[in-house]
Amino acid sequence: MARVVAVHGIGQQARGEQSLLRLWLPALNDGLTRAEAPGLLRETEVAVAVAFYGDVFRPEGQFLAVGDPPYTAADVEEGFEQELLLAWWQAAADSDPAVVPPDADTLVATPRSVQAALRALSGSRFFAGLALRAMVSDLKQVSRYLTDPGLRAKALARVTDQIGEDTRVVVAHSLGSVVAYEALCARPGHQVRALVTIGSPLGIANLILHRLQPPPLTLGDRPRGVWPGGERLVWTNLADGGDVVALVKDLRPVFGERVRCAVVHNGATAHDASAYLTDRLCGQAIRDGLA
Repeated sequence: MARVVAVHGIGQQARGEQSLLRLWLPALNDGLTRAEAPGLLRETEVAVAVAFYGDVFRPEGQFLAVGDPPYTAADVEEGFEQELLLAWWQAAADSDPAVVPPDADTLVATPRSVQAALRALSGSRFFAGLALRAMVSDLKQVSRYLTDPGLRAKALARVTDQIGEDTRVVVAHSLGSVVAYEALCARPGHQVRALVTIGSPLGIANLILHRLQPPPLTLGDRPRGVWPGGERLVWTNLADGGDVVALVKDLRPVFGERVRCAVVHNGATAHDASAYLTDRLCGQAIRDGLA
């Protein structure tokens, strides 16, 4: 099995293992170079593999990449999807002065509605150039993973099957960090030494934490996420200050002081996996896990 397992995020349903590997491998090696690692990863099965689960979100019977379903604002369901959308809106407003916040006291009141949220986000730096249907599709992927047991089991199996006795590092982006976390929890006694989460939504206590498997523990009046490994596991979490998906940058309040958290600077591509992977801190965490 591969020494490094990479777990992709949302919006990759029209890709596959090999295409993502060719995108991730150079960025992984750039990060290792920044960290002055003694060697680089090579495109072999024993070096690095992508745990691909994106196709579980792709409708059956479509052999050609036809893009996202033609979602509209009306397809954003009440409950989790609307709550996550509003959380993204607030996070975008907090990091981008051009975005009117949900509760802004302006002359023309901004309604807390799905259409208003999508309109505000479409004008943000973070979601610039992303079609409305893609935003809604991303929302639905997070929602379906957390609420559809059958789909969740399929996605989770893709990751757990890639983690073997030789795996030392798991690098996970966006929704993939949730899948990777649950996969490690589902494999007690695994030999992974470094979990690196990038652009992760795991810290959103009211939307994500309480839906994790296994569920969080209760310590006093606070929930605490289960530690996803043994004493030797080092968990590093990287978040860009403007990454709306990584709504909570510091995971320590919900997973404990052992998580090493850092804010990085990805420029205009705040949530882009490659930007995270090329950062020195990411390369350092991977290097240490392979040492």
